[in-house]
Amino acid sequence: MNILSNVKYTNVTIFCFTPLLLLSFQLYVPFSLSSTFYFLFSCTVFPISLSLCLHFLSLSTEKCDEALASPLAHTAFTSSSVFSNGYAPGYAKLNRRGGAGGWSPLDSDHYQWLQLDLGSRKQVSAIATQGRYSSSDWTTRYRLLYSDTGRNWKPYHQDGNIWAFSGNSNSESAVRHELQQGIVARFLRLVPLDWSEEGRIGLRIEVYGCSYWSGVINFDGQGVISYRFKVKKMKIIKDVIALRFKTSESEGVILHGEGQQGDYITLELRKAKLLLQINLGSNQYGSIMGHTSVTTGSLLDDNHWHSVVIERYRRNVNFTLDRHTQHFRTNGEFDHLDLDYELSFGGMPYSGKPVGAGRKNFKGCMESINYNGDNITDLARRKKLDTSSFRNLSFSCVETHTFPVFFNATSFLQLPGRANHNTISVSFQFRTWNPDGLLLFSNLDDGTLEISLEDSKVVVRINVTKATGNNRVDLSSGSSLNDGQWHAIRLVAKENFAMLTIDGEEASAVRSTSPLTITTGGTYHLGGYFLQTPFPPSQRSFQGCMQVILVDDQPADLHAVEKGTMGAFENVSLDMCAIIDRCMPNHCEHGGRCKQTWDSFSCTCDGTGYTGATCHTSIYEPSCEAYKHLGRSSDTYWIDPDGSGPLGPFKVNCNMTEDKVWTTVMNNLPPKTTVTGSSRERRTVLQVNYSASMDQVTAITTSAEYCEQKIAYSCRMSRLLNTPDGTPYTWWVGRGSEKHFYWGGSGPGIQKCACGIDRNCTDPKYDCNCDADHKQWKEDSGLLIYKEHLPVSQVAVGDTNRPGSEAKLTVGPLRCQGDNNYWNAASFTTPSSYLHFATFQGETSADISFYFKTSAPYGVFLENLGNTDFIRLELKSPKVVSFSFDVGNGPVELTVHSATPLNDDQWHRVMAERNVKEAVLQLDQTYKTSQLAPAQGHTRLELFSQLYVGKPASLTCQDSAAGGQRGFLGCIRALRMNGITLDLEERAKVTPGVKPGCQGHCTSFGMYCRNGGKCVEKYNGYLCDCTTTAYDGPFCNRDVGGFFEAGTLVKYNFMPEAVAGASRDAKILMNELTPHEVNLTKEEVAFSFSTSNAPAILMYVSSKTQDYLAVVLRQNGSLQVRYNLGGLKEPFAIDVDQRNLANGQPHSINMSRVDRSITIQLDHYPPVSYTLPDASDTQFNLVKTLFLGKVFETGHIDPILIERYNTPGFVGCLSRVQFNGVAPLKSALRTATQAQATPTASQPDRQPAAALPVSYQGKLVESNCGASPLTIPPMSAATDPWRLDNTDAEFPFNEERVIPDGVNRDSAIIGGIIAVVIFTILCTLVFLIRYMFRHKGTYHTNEAKSSGESAGESADTAIIGTDNPETIDESKKEWFI
Repeated sequence: MNILSNVKYTNVTIFCFTPLLLLSFQLYVPFSLSSTFYFLFSCTVFPISLSLCLHFLSLSTEKCDEALASPLAHTAFTSSSVFSNGYAPGYAKLNRRGGAGGWSPLDSDHYQWLQLDLGSRKQVSAIATQGRYSSSDWTTRYRLLYSDTGRNWKPYHQDGNIWAFSGNSNSESAVRHELQQGIVARFLRLVPLDWSEEGRIGLRIEVYGCSYWSGVINFDGQGVISYRFKVKKMKIIKDVIALRFKTSESEGVILHGEGQQGDYITLELRKAKLLLQINLGSNQYGSIMGHTSVTTGSLLDDNHWHSVVIERYRRNVNFTLDRHTQHFRTNGEFDHLDLDYELSFGGMPYSGKPVGAGRKNFKGCMESINYNGDNITDLARRKKLDTSSFRNLSFSCVETHTFPVFFNATSFLQLPGRANHNTISVSFQFRTWNPDGLLLFSNLDDGTLEISLEDSKVVVRINVTKATGNNRVDLSSGSSLNDGQWHAIRLVAKENFAMLTIDGEEASAVRSTSPLTITTGGTYHLGGYFLQTPFPPSQRSFQGCMQVILVDDQPADLHAVEKGTMGAFENVSLDMCAIIDRCMPNHCEHGGRCKQTWDSFSCTCDGTGYTGATCHTSIYEPSCEAYKHLGRSSDTYWIDPDGSGPLGPFKVNCNMTEDKVWTTVMNNLPPKTTVTGSSRERRTVLQVNYSASMDQVTAITTSAEYCEQKIAYSCRMSRLLNTPDGTPYTWWVGRGSEKHFYWGGSGPGIQKCACGIDRNCTDPKYDCNCDADHKQWKEDSGLLIYKEHLPVSQVAVGDTNRPGSEAKLTVGPLRCQGDNNYWNAASFTTPSSYLHFATFQGETSADISFYFKTSAPYGVFLENLGNTDFIRLELKSPKVVSFSFDVGNGPVELTVHSATPLNDDQWHRVMAERNVKEAVLQLDQTYKTSQLAPAQGHTRLELFSQLYVGKPASLTCQDSAAGGQRGFLGCIRALRMNGITLDLEERAKVTPGVKPGCQGHCTSFGMYCRNGGKCVEKYNGYLCDCTTTAYDGPFCNRDVGGFFEAGTLVKYNFMPEAVAGASRDAKILMNELTPHEVNLTKEEVAFSFSTSNAPAILMYVSSKTQDYLAVVLRQNGSLQVRYNLGGLKEPFAIDVDQRNLANGQPHSINMSRVDRSITIQLDHYPPVSYTLPDASDTQFNLVKTLFLGKVFETGHIDPILIERYNTPGFVGCLSRVQFNGVAPLKSALRTATQAQATPTASQPDRQPAAALPVSYQGKLVESNCGASPLTIPPMSAATDPWRLDNTDAEFPFNEERVIPDGVNRDSAIIGGIIAVVIFTILCTLVFLIRYMFRHKGTYHTNEAKSSGESAGESADTAIIGTDNPETIDESKKEWFI
């Protein structure tokens, strides 16, 4: 059990200075423990007297838990009202029974408050409440305000909201709350929000904390404190600056220091935000490369204390405002801050330099000013610093006397003015986030006055109604006035004149001289008007703050309004401006733009690559592997390897092959980049930049199974690695900026090239071809495959400065295969098995995604616990997935219901996200539910247990057997939490009951294997086996087709004769491709074609009898199917379509026969059914051979086919040809490819071709030109992300470039001569082909036996004994041509 599980913590930041270190400790101090302290350290170490560090540490460990209210006198307690003397506020002390046992106000409403004066500023850490003793009076919910002066109250904030504390449920129990954000104040005010339904407001309180002291300096806007350095020039490598300030001004320089070399540091207020500017210098004179500017905070002119800490070590900076820290690294190249003479606090030094022109000095108060261990405030008090610029230096804070008023949507403030007067003069300041709202409304004696905010502009409408007619004046001024800043409005209206001024800019005031007569009504409503009136205002309410209100040139006495002696108000908070900047800190991630209103904020994620309420979740898949398993084909895709992590999305090329997925990242180094003039002393360094950042590329290589990158060095008298024992002339730099001295084809630690590994270098004395230092061009190239070193980021070349020395370098794209994260899986084999990982860190935003498959009806996927917080994902029933969590507001559960059972042993994807705005649960990208977070409440998820995967975190060995059944049975894969993939496989290897990996991917992904492709299981995924289909590609969806020239044919034997000596593999292949039945009663035929020539035979299936099937194009281009199954005098002919299909367009045909029923579908027209005549046989006997393009057959051939359609043969394209599970064209094309890849000369043991059932004659070229439609359309220029003619392209990727030199001009001339020669040869070939077809056509094509019976016998005799027509001499000639 965690010993701290019931301990409350406060967060204290301590800065410890030592000669070598600056330690920033985040201490979580358990105030509720009485004597023993446990510290949870989160330590930030900066290399900057140990005694001081220990002193700070000891101070911070002192308990700040003294009772502050109980020792106070009765007079320290005040209240809004008292029920009677016994209920006075002085009796409101915890556990006291004096008087009536506590405080109760006269009326129980929302205008009551209890206030205590601590006598001096105290540090407050906790507050506790009770009801009135032995009564039915208590407070169930309250708000805490605090102040240094008893005015200008500030509400206590927590989790980005004005916090409402839960109170009591009875009169005796004390409820204590630790303040997460400790406060320093003298006055505290409790405002009851809800109270006992059985009684009235009753309250006793105690406040816990400790004394607080700090030196304060008041800055009047003129004086500046100068901290002079001990030496004239300071070269500072580390800085720690800490201070607290408060002001009501939105502009002012807090500190500034500068040096003659251009270095500077400035901290100032701009538009009530804190701006830090720092420049450590740069090596380019006059540039601003070293300038770094960071802004934080908002609404800092609220006249409340804010703490600032700046920690710098070299170029690393922590910038903290009110506990919110930004970490950044300064620009430029230097680490030291070079300052001259001094560092000034409160403004710019009086040096006369123009750098400070236009900047205001700070006006307000500062305390606890520390610079690198020196207490500036104490030094100024002891007059150790120059304060001569101050008129009257004060060490106490001079308070301002503004009286702000806070309005909500149901508020109004009514103030009296002068009645029956002919002039209106009103002015006030306001601040808001809303673009619209009613600022002021008044009923005039004969009309209305309205000042409103519309679309972030101030609009004034004056309507006067008289018997003589209506007078109307409309004025509009300003823009973006809903920015949260104070803006001043002044309106003056009198006879025939009106003027509206915004922010005191008289030059831009808006005036009107329209006819106007005014008689004032005497009453003004600010911030809202809800009464019925004949002419109501366009807006009814306002959310925001107002101050410095003047009505009819008289300041509004808001103290009198508060006491009820003048005016009126409703739901208004006086002497307080409770404005909150909900965009600071910015919860919109990944560059999302934050927009806010008074009550909420929203994020605009357009163009970020992320989605969700806070732009947390990536819209892209993590890898090419993931895209493939969504059914995508090869293309360019955006990927986001770390999902919601800090890496942004980027483009890669994805190549989906049948069994692998390749990810390619291009670089900008042109192939064969020439390198000259380099030496060992002065190497030429070639920078290799990629289409993604180094961190992004590293994410690919880290998760990949295998990576490679080709590198080539072409050399002429330029040595490479100086093998075998010398210092390398050239090296390359990989990931982590590490140098490597091996080359492509070799490995780490081996200073060799590929030829040295294979022992075939040009000179055996060297291990690289280039190291032989020959005068002829040589090359060392190969693949770099050690992925932990990739990609190549630099190549340093060092031997091209000698006469005649030259080198050319090529660095290919990075290619990686596979994604280990995507397939990282674990199998849970028992209900009690689980994996555990480190605590999940998802305080304000958390996303979880994974795949699961199971046959169990329920089970917990994962769970992580805190004190009361938790997060859990669970399969609650076969159709329900649950996402539940608690961040302190009570448990929340989201469920999605699937229409089908989820325990179907198929992969299902779960994605859950929780942020400060909402929670979302999505299943299979189909079912989705969401729930908004409460408008006010806890937002941080605080967990401390380990993360349990596969069972509940609360499940232990002692739990009941029933509880044990909640464990998950099945597989979980690709578990990713906040962009980090958990290594399930590695943890499963050492965990009983859990196995690494998971089989059975085909049950989920088999549907992606199209057109009859078979899904084959792999350890990491699956592949589609397209062997028996007419398709190729990773999903068997790419048509395989070929282009047929005149005379080209493909022959497929269904009954091939065994060939003596045929290999075992050939026999197996033959058996696989041969149907078991040669007598058919049904056929399935499918193919597509395109041609411009007719007539032609598209497909012909022969038999050893006279049965056949033929699909032909007739002379007019129409399509005909002919069946001859016996029993009929003439073959049964079907004219499928009378149109001319020989029109060069792709057409598809799908045909099936079952007994007598024939169905044919042409293109996308509806299928048409035909029936064989009753006299016809239904069995296709002894099927022998299938021909494509042309018939070249022995035995009986339909003479009509030969005479009409077989000459000169089909010319065009055929694609996706399939007959009863056989793909003859694909088989022929693959046979041709294998034959080209493995020439017979190099394969002495190659078996005769006749051992295979498929063969072809003539020239057959693979092409998809017959596909219908085209399956691989070219990428359009608009969608091509790497198109080279894009002048805005950031990277020119590896492509062959045309270099305008003499060599290429010569090449162009030679190429032209070659083109002329080739054209002449082609013309000659065309003439020869026409001649040979005319004289040899009868013999070659087995046309009608017009030459006599003997000729036919000779032809048959020539073919007998072989099934390969290429063995005929004349056929050889035709095939050769």
